[in-house]
Amino acid sequence: MTDKITFTSLADLQAHAGQEITVTDWLTIEQSRIQQFADATGDQQWIHIDEERARRESPYGTTVAHGFLTLSMLAEFLQSSVACHGTTMGVNYGLNKVRFPAPVRSGERIRCRIRLDSVEPLAGSAAQITWSATIEIDQGDKPACVAEMVTRWYF
Repeated sequence: MTDKITFTSLADLQAHAGQEITVTDWLTIEQSRIQQFADATGDQQWIHIDEERARRESPYGTTVAHGFLTLSMLAEFLQSSVACHGTTMGVNYGLNKVRFPAPVRSGERIRCRIRLDSVEPLAGSAAQITWSATIEIDQGDKPACVAEMVTRWYF
């Protein structure tokens, strides 16, 4: 299990700007998670939920995770691997440059490579943090998702 990286202060966070912070543990994307995401979002395309049809007709030979499911895993990856002492809360502020170079097949394992790009202090004891995230597929040639995410942490 990858140890959680805990920054001691805003200054410590700033000192790590421009560095790769962590590579998370592998996480298996099971069909049950794909189905739950389909149910929650209403995206019921057969490529995601119909295992028999996907075996017959899909170029991937099985169902695949929604791109937005893969993207949503950034929240879990970041929260499980990075923290900062003294924060009262953190919020997602937005995303930049999101791409899905390769699909995640049901049953495949993914992990996230996280880089701390920048830390901008804001008024009121807060900071805007920009992260580069690359979600990798075990045994994959291309990443599943590449995104720049922006969070705000309050101290």
